[in-house]
Amino acid sequence: MARVSQQHLDARRRQILDGAARCFARNGFHATSMQDVLSEVGLSAGAVYRYFRSKDELIEAIADEVFDVVRGAFTEAARVDPPPTPDVLIGRVLRRVLYDHVEGADGQAFARLVIQVWTETLRNERLAAVLDEGYGTLRSAWVQLVEAYRAHGWMSDEADADHVARTLIATAQGFITQQALFGNVSVDVLESGLRAVMSMERAPGRNAG
Repeated sequence: MARVSQQHLDARRRQILDGAARCFARNGFHATSMQDVLSEVGLSAGAVYRYFRSKDELIEAIADEVFDVVRGAFTEAARVDPPPTPDVLIGRVLRRVLYDHVEGADGQAFARLVIQVWTETLRNERLAAVLDEGYGTLRSAWVQLVEAYRAHGWMSDEADADHVARTLIATAQGFITQQALFGNVSVDVLESGLRAVMSMERAPGRNAG
């Protein structure tokens, strides 16, 4: 029997994850069965169970991959000097997560999948641990970027780095929620709004208070 290459195994795993993500985005986790996933990807039960033993394992793998994408974007940003501003970085991450991550899923569908992942953490301890680790990683990455912004004189030294980190993460989460609930929300709108907020301190002729 010919040996299966790692490239083939990786492609098959990707096929299963993308198909499962499309199913979950359309119908939700609990209304989607493993048979639905098998039909979506056109594979036998044995082929799918070789990679994922249960629907929960599929859900956890999808959640973990999303954080890998986000972590990769921040790692890339940390190598750039000067680092990208929040509007640019958040826009880049959201485009990668919502539109480029799963083949065949539109932005609203994948946003709905993300919301489901967040909700599922209330009952799934392993998934909650994945989410908690990912959130901690994001906070640490933003703290490092805030320190870089300070070093370039773009942000006050008095700003609490963790507070800024939590706020910017909340901004991205809020956008994902809007996209899931209402759709047709362009990332360009978020970038434009963030730039406007970021410009407030520099606006001439305005008095505080």
